[in-house]
Amino acid sequence: MDRLKQIETLVAVAARGSLTAAARAEGVAPAVIGRRIDALERRLGVKLLIRTTRRLSLTHEGSAFLEDCQRLLADLANAEASVGAGGVKASGHLRITAPAGFGRRHVAPLVPRFIGLHPDVSVSLNLSDRVVDIVHEGYDCAIRVGDLGDSSLVSVRLADNRRLCVAAPAYLQRAGVPRLPADLVRHECLALSSEASQTRGWAFVVDGALMHLRPRGRLDCSDGQVLYEWCSAGMGIAWRSAWEVEREVNDGRLVVVLDEFAAPPSGIYAVFAQRKHLPLRVRLWIDFVKQSFGDPAYWASA
Repeated sequence: MDRLKQIETLVAVAARGSLTAAARAEGVAPAVIGRRIDALERRLGVKLLIRTTRRLSLTHEGSAFLEDCQRLLADLANAEASVGAGGVKASGHLRITAPAGFGRRHVAPLVPRFIGLHPDVSVSLNLSDRVVDIVHEGYDCAIRVGDLGDSSLVSVRLADNRRLCVAAPAYLQRAGVPRLPADLVRHECLALSSEASQTRGWAFVVDGALMHLRPRGRLDCSDGQVLYEWCSAGMGIAWRSAWEVEREVNDGRLVVVLDEFAAPPSGIYAVFAQRKHLPLRVRLWIDFVKQSFGDPAYWASA
């Protein structure tokens, strides 16, 4: 029980941004929260939080552990709900948002299957490359691709997402092939505009270290599908997900460049607001998507 309380406390502190806010929400003294965090760090033998008089931040180990803790608590809540719900059926309206290109190809086809299993649930699906504020805009769940920013939201990793730098053969014949990520400054790079979700830029591993570049070109767009079409038309180099361009790469219509500098896969996540009692329809949707994307046969057929 103490272990679980320590984990719940870490998640609450990270979500609320301070020990004082977490203590206020629980109705205990901040010192109680501090003792739980100290005990957790002693038990694990690592520092999870960096606390100063002005701010609180997670260490690298703390960020990684937090994601596992959020998933553990979500799984525990789902397990309890599946027993406690008995024969109760999911019902009500489910609001989902996802990136436009990925949503069209991989989220939208799942929705009819999901409501076929749960006929008392209705669904609204929003497709946008804008980072939707799911709390203030009233969404139950977001499917997000790539690195997640610091947030009080809970995330569940659904699958890996591998990124590739690609260009049409005609463009490479005209402009040359970049040999190093730094060479991209001399190329037409087709990037998402600043209002879209790719906020940190393109990721590469150089000399064993992860680095981010924000290449520039004469064209940018908030819609990833448009970038893909421009890239296919020979307008420049794009940094796209493997699920979007792998078929064209295999067919020779697009060529992968800088593959030796490719960053490790990021993730595809289900993201939702932290709630004590998540509606059954939301839990079932997350489980359904996780099971679908977690099946290797799904990606092979897709």
